Parts: sequence; C-alpha cells; structure tokens
Amino acid sequence: MHKTSAWPLALVYAALIVFASLFPFSGWRAQGIEPTVFLLAPLPPPYWTGFDVGINVLGYAPLGFLLALALLRTGRERWAVPLALLAGALLSLGMEFLQIYLPQRVPSNLDWLLNTLGTLCGALLALWLERMGAIARWSRFRIRWFAADARGALVLLALWPWALLFPAAEPFGLGQVQERLEATLAQVLEDTPFLAWLPERELPLTPLSPWGELWCVALGLWVPCLLACSVTAAGWRRAALALALVLAGMGVTTLSAALSFGPTHAWDWLSPPVWAGIFLGVGLVLMGQAVPPRASSLLLLVALPLQLALLNQAPASAYFAQTLQDWEQGRFIRFYGLGQWLGWLWPYATLVYVLLRASRRSSAS
Repeated sequence: MHKTSAWPLALVYAALIVFASLFPFSGWRAQGIEPTVFLLAPLPPPYWTGFDVGINVLGYAPLGFLLALALLRTGRERWAVPLALLAGALLSLGMEFLQIYLPQRVPSNLDWLLNTLGTLCGALLALWLERMGAIARWSRFRIRWFAADARGALVLLALWPWALLFPAAEPFGLGQVQERLEATLAQVLEDTPFLAWLPERELPLTPLSPWGELWCVALGLWVPCLLACSVTAAGWRRAALALALVLAGMGVTTLSAALSFGPTHAWDWLSPPVWAGIFLGVGLVLMGQAVPPRASSLLLLVALPLQLALLNQAPASAYFAQTLQDWEQGRFIRFYGLGQWLGWLWPYATLVYVLLRASRRSSAS
C-alpha cells in the first residue's frame, strides 16, 4: 500500500493559508480589541464585495478537498468530511484571531463563515468524487504509473510549475540564493563582532556565459524529468510524463514572462542560448528514458548540484531585480513573495528528498 500525497499537499496548502493570512508578519501589537468582538459583530459587515466572498470560499476549498481526500485514502470515510470541516474552521478561526494583533489586517466573522463554507464544499467534492469512483480510478492509475513510495516526488513535481511562476533570472533556474544569502547574513550581523567571520569573496560574481546559460537551462529542464523517472518504470508512461513536464515548464515560464513584461514580451525569454539549452535538455531527457529508476536518482544528484553551482556563481541582474519590484500583474499569483520562496527552496528540498529516499531504500535492502 502506498502513502497518499494528499497529506503533504494539505500541509503545504495550510502553510500557504497561514502565510497569506498573516502577511506581512510585522507590526504585531495589542490594539485594545477584545478577541471575541469580531465573532459577535453583526452580519453582513458594512464593507464587503463579491470578490471577497468568492476568494474566501475558493481559498479554503482546496484545503477541505485535500484533507477529506487524505482521510478517505486512509480508510476514514465516515469522518472525512466532519474532520476536514473542523480542521478548516479551526484554522480560519485561529487566523482571524491573530489578525486582531496585526494593524494591517481586519478580522471578520463573515470571512470565517465563508472560509468554513469553502472547506465544506471542498470536502464534499472529495466525498462525491470518491462515491463516483474517481478516487479508485486515480488509485489504479497511480499503481500503474508510479512506485509505491512516490508520494514525496509527486508533491515536488506538483510544486515545480508553481515555483517557476515567480520569474527566475535564468529560465528554469531555481535555487539562486547565494548572493541573497550573503547579503542577508551581512545585514543580520551588522554592528556585531560576528560580521568579521563572514568569508570574503576573492573574485566578484560574473554573469553566465552563453555556454553556462545553455547548460543551466538544460539541467533545469532535465532535473524534474529525472525526478519523475526515479519513481516511474521505463516505457511510454515515463516518456509521456517527461513530455508533460517539459511542456508545463515552458508554458509556465511563458506565463511568468507575460505577467512580468507584458503579453507582447511573453516569448522574449527564448534567446538563442535558451533555445539551445531546451533542445539539449530534451535530448538528455530522451537519452535517459531507458535508465533504471535508481540510476535516475543518481543522475539527479549530479545534475542538480551542478546547476546550482552554475547559478550561484552568477549575480542577479540589477535590471531584473527592479523588474520584480514592479511586477503588478503577477502580484496575486506570486502570493506576496511566497512563490519566490518556493523557487528558492524547491531544488534543495528535492536534493533532501532524493537523498532520504535513497538512504531508506539502501537500509531496506
């Protein structure tokens, strides 16, 4: 029996809700408001819009769906909807209470009721799909396509397109954190004796050459395909999955460029080195179709650190950084910078997952 991916996806989505509800995480203070005031306020509140109603319902529906699905997949059919509803309602209530101490946020009993309704709708949708046999069909599909221990890989593959939504300095170049990390550490340690402990860079960061950009793009496209191959048996299913990942990566990168620079510049990211990198990446994907799953994991452990080394030897463009500050069209999708964090952390989470999975399989054998 495999473990369901719904549990980790539900946790990731709950973290997303917490981030969105408490952003910007600053200015915390007691405002002299009784915690129960918003619960007893008259309904409806004086200021509300149809958009607020829709986003509060839709925002919690995926949480209810994932929680109920996880409970259904672990044999708790009777309690799936009640427990999912209770978890969503308590999470929303906790977020509304905490917003009392954030001057930039306004707690609302209507928001809590709509969030609870959204959770219920999502949970009922999961139950309906289970009764219609869709969950069982997905189980049979997963058994045919993926290894029993593929839960972590499926979660990472589902998050990869979202990580690409926030514009990267290089296409498919996730994980470029060294320059930002050095600047953050210097800022944190400023006016302390520990600032002298930071190593000084002997040579300045230099932009990637066309060859470096080519390989960075190729490896960035190859890595998620290797992750998919590590949990999929060789054959046409692996090829179809790899093709879907390549198309999804290119489509999301195009959408990100359109949101960043306008629809007329949606394809400007496809420079000659990037085109060459895409063709090289697709070639690497095709050549790796017959590689056993364990060998795919080993190749990933080589390819991903190599790409991260290339990326982190190059500086982020000042023009590119200024563009991100003005990214008004993509503000809703990037979710207050959470998408950027996902883009920074996805490669390192993938490395940790592959290493842990390899160590578990080695100890089991």
